[in-house]
Amino acid sequence: MPTADDPHAGLREGVRAVCRRFPEGYWRELDAQGAYPAAFVEAMTEAGYLAALIPREYGGLGLGIDEASVVLEEINRAGGNAQPAHAQVYTMGTLLRHGSEAQKERWLPRIASGDIRLQAFAVTEPEAGTDTTSLSTMARHDGDGYLIDGRKIYISRVLQSDFMILLARTTPRAEVQRRSDGLSVFFVDLQAAIGHGLDVRPLRVMINNATNELVFDGLRVDADCLIGTEGEGFRYILDGMNAERILIAAECVGNGRWFTEHATQRAREREVFGRPIGANQGVQFPIARAHIDIEAADLMRAEAARRFDAGLPCGAQANMALLLAADAAWQAANTAIQTFGGYGYDAEYDVERKFRETRLFQIAPVSTNLILAHVAQHVLGLPRSF
Repeated sequence: MPTADDPHAGLREGVRAVCRRFPEGYWRELDAQGAYPAAFVEAMTEAGYLAALIPREYGGLGLGIDEASVVLEEINRAGGNAQPAHAQVYTMGTLLRHGSEAQKERWLPRIASGDIRLQAFAVTEPEAGTDTTSLSTMARHDGDGYLIDGRKIYISRVLQSDFMILLARTTPRAEVQRRSDGLSVFFVDLQAAIGHGLDVRPLRVMINNATNELVFDGLRVDADCLIGTEGEGFRYILDGMNAERILIAAECVGNGRWFTEHATQRAREREVFGRPIGANQGVQFPIARAHIDIEAADLMRAEAARRFDAGLPCGAQANMALLLAADAAWQAANTAIQTFGGYGYDAEYDVERKFRETRLFQIAPVSTNLILAHVAQHVLGLPRSF
């Protein structure tokens, strides 16, 4: 139940109850095997938490971004990894906000129930990187559908998903007035696509994140796979990025709290030269600083979520929340490594696994440098840097 100190106390305990069934050893073994946490995702789906943002009329929990962010925070704080499940929480937002009524009625209830998984989101390309408007994957008209050709890279969970949200050009960049025009969003049936115009090539990366390169070679999709209006896809994707950044900021907060809690416990229990190492200011001060920074980042996360749920502009707040939380979690990770010393490199203690997982958020879902450029230009009014 909610408390005066934490209105989300009941929600937190519900998520923790699921997470207790999947202790750190579960994640450690999956990491060693490079395996997908299918049982965990299924348990979270059955509990309804991955349908947090889907309205009740479509079978979801009908919660706000504030509550959804608590769900993902608690997964990471419990020692798990929310990344294999987080796309199911927010990727459907493109369909919810911009899909037709027929599309929403057909797909959202099945996403909410777990009958289908929507875990894949294909935007990034090898040459375009963070410059999304420079992507070159093309969807050309072909009768009553489209033929898609091109490449995507670092696209996660494709082989663990039934459908994928895909951003592609429907008008070449040279033929549009604004570089953000001519991009469209498609809802792709992966079971029909793989091996029939879509080649999925798994990549070995730093963390266990089921990451792939995608090659499209004449993939045909029907016209009713188009979400919203052709050529307006960039706006649709931007619309969902604020939600993504708030949610991933919460994942960073969860990681940061895991690091500070484990470092604190280690500093209390580990004795060297006849006393706990936590009695040394050189050990305790970095942990205290990490805790302070995480708490401050969480306040910005809460403010961004409040504005999002109220329908207020929140782009600056969402970006700042992600940067603060990513930086705070990364510093907490380094502090935990230092506190554990050599044991921090030992997989049995999980610090090195969480350390690797946390590093990703300096570059994904957006580089912290791009966040700084956004704030400089759109908040401070400085000239555009790129």
